[in-house]
Amino acid sequence: MEDMPRKLPKYVTKTRTRFNKVLFYFRRDKGPRTRLPDDPDSEQFEEAYAACLSGQPVKAKIDKAPSKSVRWLLDRYKESSAWSSLSRATRRQRDNIFTNILPAIGHIDFTAIKSANVRNSMEARRKTPSQANNLLKALSGLYAWALVNEHVIENPTVGVQKLKTKTTGFPLWTEADAIAFREKWEIGTMQRLAFELLLHTGLRRSDIVHIGKQHIRGNVLSIKTRKTGAMITVELPQYVLDVIAATKTGGLHLVVTSHRKPFTDAGFGNWFHDCSCKAGVEKNAHGVRKLSATLSANAGATAHELMAQFGWASSKQAEVYTKGADRVRLGISSSRKIAGQIGLGEEKKS
Repeated sequence: MEDMPRKLPKYVTKTRTRFNKVLFYFRRDKGPRTRLPDDPDSEQFEEAYAACLSGQPVKAKIDKAPSKSVRWLLDRYKESSAWSSLSRATRRQRDNIFTNILPAIGHIDFTAIKSANVRNSMEARRKTPSQANNLLKALSGLYAWALVNEHVIENPTVGVQKLKTKTTGFPLWTEADAIAFREKWEIGTMQRLAFELLLHTGLRRSDIVHIGKQHIRGNVLSIKTRKTGAMITVELPQYVLDVIAATKTGGLHLVVTSHRKPFTDAGFGNWFHDCSCKAGVEKNAHGVRKLSATLSANAGATAHELMAQFGWASSKQAEVYTKGADRVRLGISSSRKIAGQIGLGEEKKS
């Protein structure tokens, strides 16, 4: 299922020019054809599509970027396989980043951008280090592609250090949070099903919204993740299978909206956060994934076992959990040794 091309919205068609560029058009019945933005995953595409559906004029396309400008380079980058190989979520995030910075630098010669400029841009965002680091990632991807394709002779992001962040990311769910959620949402509700799938599979929200019974054989669930393309295979306990059976699911999607329609990634995230807040847990879906990894590591899962279940390409992320679990076990073991020595000393005195 994940290898199939994404279905285009209603009334949208695509054509390929003789220069191998893909173009998208909106046409309802025999009405006029309207050109849409080139990236169907972008917010600009969604806005233009919504305008066409409502009969409103689509905002005029920005004039063709002058050659050698950052805007021109970015347009070429978005036509490349390097861009299309990124996950939908990554493309959307980086597209938003580029949209925000283009008014200031879009007209500049892209070869004039130096490491000092990148560092200054990040320093200007020092109060929001995560945003600054995301900007660095986006520019790094752009210029790495430009270097390979000989548009530039150096990558100005090389050597630029990320800003330090104090946050550990999305807050981790605790076992108490899980109990509170289960007490609020009983078996048979879509909220309970979503939680159990998040916890027992460890999948991201972008995969939870796509899994269906077609991905389950017996008690084994297999799915190719949308973010990294890794194939994930997990065994579902009978308890989770019973929760699925007790819930009115969708056709090809287990988790659906109240209208029996599939969730979008963002829509599911907002919905699940609201459901969590109603249970007194002001945390999001990714925190359940972190709880899943924590429980697995605490039970003795190795870094490679975690990589296999959670789809991490390297052991770096997995070791965050295994090292934490090891510290707990080693700390307990060490404290017992101390207690044993104290007991031995008291016996000698007596």
